[in-house]
Amino acid sequence: MLVTASLLGAAGCAGNDSADNNAAAAPRTVEPVAGCGAGSWTDPADLAPDRKPARCDKGAPAAQPLAKKRKITVATGTLSAEYVAPLQVAVAKGEFAKEGLDVELKVLPTPDALPLLAKGDVDAQWAAPEAAVMNGINGGFDIRWVAGNFSPDPTSKSGLWVRLKDGESADHVEMAGRKMGTMIGKGSVIAYPMDTSLKKHGGGLDKISFQQLGSADVLTALQNGGVDSAWLLDPIWRKVDGDKKYAFLGGQPVGEPLGGLLFGPTLLDKDPDAGVAFLRAYIRTVNTYFAGDYKSDPAFVAELAKLMKTDEATLRSTPSMRMDWEIRKGTTDRLQKAYADSGVSKGTPVPETKAVDRAMYSEAVGHKL
Repeated sequence: MLVTASLLGAAGCAGNDSADNNAAAAPRTVEPVAGCGAGSWTDPADLAPDRKPARCDKGAPAAQPLAKKRKITVATGTLSAEYVAPLQVAVAKGEFAKEGLDVELKVLPTPDALPLLAKGDVDAQWAAPEAAVMNGINGGFDIRWVAGNFSPDPTSKSGLWVRLKDGESADHVEMAGRKMGTMIGKGSVIAYPMDTSLKKHGGGLDKISFQQLGSADVLTALQNGGVDSAWLLDPIWRKVDGDKKYAFLGGQPVGEPLGGLLFGPTLLDKDPDAGVAFLRAYIRTVNTYFAGDYKSDPAFVAELAKLMKTDEATLRSTPSMRMDWEIRKGTTDRLQKAYADSGVSKGTPVPETKAVDRAMYSEAVGHKL
């Protein structure tokens, strides 16, 4: 399944340069950006749940078209989840095209996309620093997490849902021995918040079994008894909310994105100008269309529902996500601890300096690190 911007020309570069090239590259010039002031950057160490996400003015940062047009392929596990909407809107509204980028969104499961990203066969991946990503970096893959995606609204119930047994309630659920349905399995970033919720109910990542399912099958499996519990995203959880057969046990930490954009060697090393241009378009899309309560605009909700191929009423029934391009300090450390607890990590933990690169989104908003 593909979503493409208007065709603009030649395909982008592909390659597999080592991470050493990135380290050896000359420092890039960072200039102030109109419309992106002090509020366009927040301290990565600020983990407060009520932290306001970074924002520029509407329409900022302005496009800086590349001298030569580029084709960029972005792998994503789904196009029906709301957290992918900024990319779809950027394609539909021509924000990537303004930068001289012809962006193609290609649906690929994370395990399939990861080696293609490392080889340069796809340029970017809209995913997360899953266990497979961290293991790949440990194995020599030139991949970095370069931008965040979202954190949930405090009223959202996106997260861990369980089908209740007789005598159970949301306050008392015995999770040990249950079967969990997820898109990724134990190696998903949701292992971190999931472990926290499970331990409140007598479980833990080492006390449940996992069944990996397609994005469209997770809810169905929960409803038909194929799994006992599942991690349900916005707006899918609305389909069980209010049904006394199910209970919500907890979700993603407020204020901490757990996924977003991964770049491989092409955009990190061979063509960083295109990488910055991509992030500039993404950030401009957030500032222009997703800056606040974007679901207060009925016309925009209708547009999103059409792009996501989802029910408009269901989409409207969930709170707006806090779209957030920044990456919090220590997130990859916390994720890797959860992977170790679930037995899916390999080798020593990857240091944040090797897994995260904030330089490109910093340059896009004119912030000098």
